[in-house]
Amino acid sequence: METVVLLIVTGLGLGALYFLVASGLSLIYGLMGILNFAHGSFLTLGAFAGWEFARRLDGGSWVTLVASLVVGALVGGLAAAATEFFLIRRLYERHIEQVLVTVGLALATVALFEGIWGTDAIYVVGPDWFAQTTDILGARIPNDRFVLIIVAVLVLLAIVLFLKFTRFGLVIRAGVENRAMVTALGIDVRTAFTIVFAIGGAAAGIGGVLASHYFGYVSPHLGGSLLIFAFIVTVIGGLGSLTGAAIASVIVALMQQFANFYLGGTGDLVIVLLLAVVLLVRPSGLLGSKA
Repeated sequence: METVVLLIVTGLGLGALYFLVASGLSLIYGLMGILNFAHGSFLTLGAFAGWEFARRLDGGSWVTLVASLVVGALVGGLAAAATEFFLIRRLYERHIEQVLVTVGLALATVALFEGIWGTDAIYVVGPDWFAQTTDILGARIPNDRFVLIIVAVLVLLAIVLFLKFTRFGLVIRAGVENRAMVTALGIDVRTAFTIVFAIGGAAAGIGGVLASHYFGYVSPHLGGSLLIFAFIVTVIGGLGSLTGAAIASVIVALMQQFANFYLGGTGDLVIVLLLAVVLLVRPSGLLGSKA
């Protein structure tokens, strides 16, 4: 029983991490129709920014952790907004060029990060509470998993509330439905789309800081490794569906945890097989709209 509880709660923590990355992917594709292969770079940059900020202060305090999350979100959001403004804005409706540019940017940023911070992993230090565990039904749960779950829920609620109850959220949703009409009304849709990219990048930046604490290190390849699972989550949940991404994050992480424990470390294989089944049975994903 203790093992099952441990796998479930740690799986939820891993799923929360996947969602923080996949939420930006799903949001950007759902509202703008863009598959951003450079999204992992925003996560890595946010993680390094949070680490650089934390190491100059008391890295083991809660105040430093919260501040590093804010810094990671700001840096990730700014990097994403700059990417949209200088690169993606000129490539709307040109999907092949979007893929080439974002893949090229992803490869270039990894090389840039290696040049700045080196190729070796850099270990991070969090609050002492992170290194402790909490007993739940006999299972000793690492405390950082609870923070991941809480932050992921808050990010999901914040994005949903922003899109539904703010002026920019209304402009974004209207621009997706009929961009020409919104532009004819004198509303600058381009600014709204830049904000969408910034929100996705901010979520990735937060995920990067928390991922560095989850794995215990930050490296130039951190975002790339998580981006693979984020894409799987986004496809399984349904491209463009935040709710689908949240549900798929939990399913993928739980299956991965249980398969790794009970099936000899085959978690990644099980997830790939799940992706194949979803693509064959329901190509639109769990909550994606059918073509």
